[in-house]
Amino acid sequence: MATISGEFDVKLVPEILAEGSEGTGIERMTLDKHYHGALTATGRGEFLSFRSPVPTSAVYIALEKVDGTLEGRPGSFMLQHAGVMGGAHAGLRILIAPDSGTGELSGIAGTLGIRIENGKHYYDLDYTLPATDR
Repeated sequence: MATISGEFDVKLVPEILAEGSEGTGIERMTLDKHYHGALTATGRGEFLSFRSPVPTSAVYIALEKVDGTLEGRPGSFMLQHAGVMGGAHAGLRILIAPDSGTGELSGIAGTLGIRIENGKHYYDLDYTLPATDR
């Protein structure tokens, strides 16, 4: 398993789908990311979230298509996000969707972690690729 890390920029554009009371409800957002470093790519996707009346409690799911180069290999792959903020099940899980790799990223598998430090976003990508004659 290879591991790479780098920085990314993200822009979320919200659209409220179902307003609840006190600012709670379901939101949909478009996802626009730019990955830097060993993963030089754009990420585009859709993000659905629900905020509860407790300010530190929310859940989200997202699908994101990542298109660019990974350590010099061109191609794309899909990410599946599932996050829970607050409560006993808090955590974030981002998986590379099985069989979603294209180009030289065909067969890619793995997970992506996100860190936010001093207001900047960072990724940690753990992945495997089938052996090639590269």
